[in-house]
Amino acid sequence: MPRLVDTTIRLLSQEPLAGALPTAEILRVAEILDQAGFACLEVSGGGVFDATVRRRAETPWERIRAINARVSTPLGIALRGRFLVGSQPVGGDIVGRFVACAAENGIEVFRLHDPLNDVSNLREAGAAITNAGGAFHAGLVYSPGRSGVTDAMVEQARKLPGLGATRVIVNDPTGALFPHRAQELVARIKEASGLSVGFYVQGAAGTGLAGALAAVEAGADLVATAVYPLALTLHRVSGESLAESLEGLGHATGVETARLWEASDVIDEYIGDEPVSPVAPRIAVRAAEYDLPSGLVAALDVHLRAHAAEDRLEEVLEEVGRVRAEAGWPPLAAPIGQILASQALLHVLEARRYGSVIDEFRALVQGAYGETPEPIDSTVERAVTLLAPATTIEDEPLTAEDVREAAEGLAASEEELVLIAMFGSDAEELLRRIRARHSRESALIAEDADAERAGRIREIVKIVQESGVGEIEIEDEGMRVSVRRADEPALAGTSVAVAATDTMQAPATDGAPAGDEVLRVESPMVGVFYRAPSPGAPAFVNVGDTVLPEQTLCLIEAMKLFNELKSEVAGTVRAIHIENGQPVEFGQLLFEVESMLAPPAV
Repeated sequence: MPRLVDTTIRLLSQEPLAGALPTAEILRVAEILDQAGFACLEVSGGGVFDATVRRRAETPWERIRAINARVSTPLGIALRGRFLVGSQPVGGDIVGRFVACAAENGIEVFRLHDPLNDVSNLREAGAAITNAGGAFHAGLVYSPGRSGVTDAMVEQARKLPGLGATRVIVNDPTGALFPHRAQELVARIKEASGLSVGFYVQGAAGTGLAGALAAVEAGADLVATAVYPLALTLHRVSGESLAESLEGLGHATGVETARLWEASDVIDEYIGDEPVSPVAPRIAVRAAEYDLPSGLVAALDVHLRAHAAEDRLEEVLEEVGRVRAEAGWPPLAAPIGQILASQALLHVLEARRYGSVIDEFRALVQGAYGETPEPIDSTVERAVTLLAPATTIEDEPLTAEDVREAAEGLAASEEELVLIAMFGSDAEELLRRIRARHSRESALIAEDADAERAGRIREIVKIVQESGVGEIEIEDEGMRVSVRRADEPALAGTSVAVAATDTMQAPATDGAPAGDEVLRVESPMVGVFYRAPSPGAPAFVNVGDTVLPEQTLCLIEAMKLFNELKSEVAGTVRAIHIENGQPVEFGQLLFEVESMLAPPAV
């Protein structure tokens, strides 16, 4: 009997949906899915760790523990070989500690693939999983584009039993594995490895569901799914549709679809009407045409729009294919797909090939990530060497003790140590914030007091606006607030002026002068927000500064590119809504700028 794995919790906890549901609701969804009859709930992975660390609200381990305390279904995690959940390979010492931490926190099933399909990179992690008593599901990534890809995957599958794998997972991140190829690949891998075969696939326009049905007919006994709204939004296989289809074909899965619809209803309350970038038909069409992950195409589209070059998307997609061929035809799984796309984007925007090379592409060419399926193009290899002749790759990755010493005592446990090893300064900032919350340091107490006072001021302003009272003055615990109604007849509606002593300043949301307008400056992309051009440099703008049209407000870094965000109007910066170095989402409010009718005289 084929069994199903649910990936809903993992998908809700990583981009682009991270933060869409409160943690309490995610736990509620987990409890519902726990009663559905899945073989495993895959709750975490590289995208989850990255999103959680960058949001700096909780550690990824906390969510795994919270889910584990509420469910009895085995929990799973998706890992990227020696990359684990990060974007750089780590040493065997860190690999072993990470796997041990995951097992201690409740992970039982480890889905592990190497982004280059170099299964020798799975040896250390596989041994650690076996030692921890976990189930080692070894993945092979299917990415078309070169001849003999099926034969190469079958050959790699023969090596997996010797590494301790208990199952082979066929992973298709592009939706290019059509039913007839899925049948052939599953059957040949099962025969060559002697192991059970699982099937993880993405794909728009029904290819994922068709491939999954074909894979089960060929002998796959484990298929990954997601509940309906996520399947539609993120191009996954719907658990509801697959369970009912297999039931009708005589392959009962034991999954109660009523529970899945119940979980879908909860999720719909939060994301039902919200657009998510990969669903745009234009993006899905281009992804299918070029055999690329839809999320990768969506990210490239956002970057091109930020550079006013949205008409060059197909040019970049064609360049991704050329770069991939020159780099030895690596599969397009994360993070390799992002590395190839970033390099291709540079080529198009700079109008020259390999004029500059990102560090990650250099590491790929120089073998830091493992052996590529085909040899690197010799011309590209030479170009990379000439661009950075002094660049060397660390032969010995950092050990746990190196990380512990560099973190200066910040890591208080093994799980915090491995976070710092993989996410560096981002993890350190997360841990500092958690320490501050728990210790209730004076700075945080002051912020809480300011927030409480601001709320009281807003309530007073509301009273004046709604009551028709001309002026109110209140003094309480060292804070005096005077609120009066403005009398200028030219103003539309009620204008309120607020004056406060102590350290409070009231926001000027309702008192803009006649003819002026407070404009919202929102992020045009997903990335990291920087207020200054470099560490230690003055900020581009501060609250109260006057800005002119085309003046730079900030930088947003994404896919290794820094994008300037400029003011569209002349005005005054009234508010900055995000801190330096924080991650931002598409459409997130960054600045409020009070525009002026004319630029200031200079």
